[in-house]
Order: sequence, then C-alpha cells, then structure tokens
Amino acid sequence: MNALTILVTGLAGFLLTTLATGPLGRLATRWGLTDRPGGYKAHARPIPYLGGVAIMLGTIAPVIVIVGLNDFTLAVVISAAVAVALLGLIDDIAPLSPLTRLGVESVAAGGVVLSGIQAPVTGGWLDVPLTILWIVLITNSFNLLDNQDGALGAITTAGAAMLAVTAFAAGRPMIGMLLTALCCAGLGFLLHNWAPARVFMGDSGSLFIGFVLACSATAVVTDHGLDQVIGSLLLPTFVATIDTGVVLLSRARAGRPLLLGGTDHLSHRLNALGFGVRLTAVVLAGAAAVSGALNLAMTLNLTSPLVTTVAAVAAAIVLIGILQKAHSPVPGHAGEPAVSITERR
Repeated sequence: MNALTILVTGLAGFLLTTLATGPLGRLATRWGLTDRPGGYKAHARPIPYLGGVAIMLGTIAPVIVIVGLNDFTLAVVISAAVAVALLGLIDDIAPLSPLTRLGVESVAAGGVVLSGIQAPVTGGWLDVPLTILWIVLITNSFNLLDNQDGALGAITTAGAAMLAVTAFAAGRPMIGMLLTALCCAGLGFLLHNWAPARVFMGDSGSLFIGFVLACSATAVVTDHGLDQVIGSLLLPTFVATIDTGVVLLSRARAGRPLLLGGTDHLSHRLNALGFGVRLTAVVLAGAAAVSGALNLAMTLNLTSPLVTTVAAVAAAIVLIGILQKAHSPVPGHAGEPAVSITERR
C-alpha cells in the first residue's frame, strides 16, 4: 500500500462527502427528514438529516473503487457497516424498536466476528459473543455522541486518523485504508456540520461511524495477547466510552430513565464549564487524538501495554466521577420523548 494510494483514497473521501452533503441535505428538507426543535434541543429551526449517507458514501466508495474488495475481511466489514447505516437511515425516517435495532446490529457484528475479527479476551469460544457485544455497545456509544454541532464529526476525524496509522503499523493495510477514507469523510462532513450546523448526520451516520471504528479497533488487536487487548479496545473509543459512562451513571444516580434523552453528555457538561460549542468539539477531538496516539505508541511497543492500559482505565474511572459534578444548565425534563438507543438533540 503506497503513500499515493492512501492520499488519493483520503482525498476522494473528503471531496465526495463534501460535495454530497449539501444536495442530500436539501433532499432531506424536501422530504421532511429533519430534526425539529423542541424539548432539550438547542437548534431553533429544523435541520435536515442524510449527512450520514454522505459519510457512508465518502468512506466506502473510494475504498471499493481504488482498493477493491478482494480482501474478504474488508468486504465483510464494509457490507455489515452499510447494513448498519441503512438501519440508521430507516430509524431516522420511522423510529424502530430497540429490539429491532439491537437485533440487526448484532447480526451485522456477528458476520464481522465470524469473518475472523475477534478480540482475544479468553482465547476460546467465549470471545465470539464478547466481541459481538462490544461492537454493538461501542456502535451505540458513538450514536449517543452525536448530540452537539461538530462534536462527532471532529471526534471521527481525529480518532479515525490515529487508528488508521495504528492499523498500518499493525500490518492491517486494508483496515487502514478504510479508516483513512472515514477520517477524510468525517472532515468533509464537518464543513457542513460545524456550529451552527446546516446538516445533521442522523443515526445513519453515527451508527456507521461507531460500527466501523469498533470493528477496526478489534481487527487491529486480533493477533495480540490479552495484556494489550483491553487498552487497544478502550483507547480508540475512549471519548465514546467516557460519554456513555458519564450519562448512565448520572441518570442512575438521579433516578432518571437511562434511555431518556437529555443534556447530560460530555459536550453539555463542557458547555456548563464555560466551553463554547466549537471549543467543545475541538476539546473532544483532542481527547480522541491523544488516546489514539497512546494506542499507537502501545502498538509500536513504545509504551508498556500493562502501564498504558491501567492508566487508561484509571483515567476513565476518574473522569466519569469528576464529570458528575459538571451539571448542564438544561438538565432535561420528564416531558421529553423517550429515546431507545439513540439521543436526539
């Protein structure tokens, strides 16, 4: 895999997403596929969806055209990711039940795992259900991250970039190419989603991003021992993991339904600490880049897997605890519509 191929793939992903997002947003407006203001949502006018379709196209089209689908694992990951994106698109149009969503996501994750991508946690058959569970959990954790202008687009750009380098370093060039396209697609979408956003990615985008990153992180650690598995799974998904932990713990402590939407995410808590929407997106992207860099250093044996993993787990626990004290000025209220797996702005 030469540098020119990587560069062309990334550039194609950026241009395709950038050029497709605007027309898809206008199409969404014409069809009434918009996120309407109300409740805890911050925007004052309807914002169109379908940005996620542009991200999906910008990620998979350059890889298929330039790299091809001769690699079986890559073909399975792309096919499963497209299925998850279509699931999200259907959910954007007509909300699905949690059971339906989880069922489709589990089947897609199962296909990827059976293709050979497994996290070697136990070294036995139990790795199959554990890996499926982890992929589904992380997919939905990224779905929850899509709660503020520019946040998930910035996290995707930074996180996918670092994981792409890690994949190349770990001898997974096909996964590296997919992540390169995803990184540049995220950047192209960010031009339209930077605050104030003109287009939202919707569930089709956030589920696609989470699924690709979860599968890719797992693929990178497939051939490593247990001492490195936990760190290599946690660090590329660090921001999403912290966000989910903060939200679930705060809602459990407050006696609120765990799946009720609200302004209690990382982004909202940073807002409460005085960070603007744009600065919040930059901070979250920076955190994704730093955690991704630590994962790269561990993969290159520049840091001890044990020390890095222990530090990452400890940092996650401390951050989840500390951030409980940062309260959003709009805490969310009982009259809001319940959301099953996803969060609405």
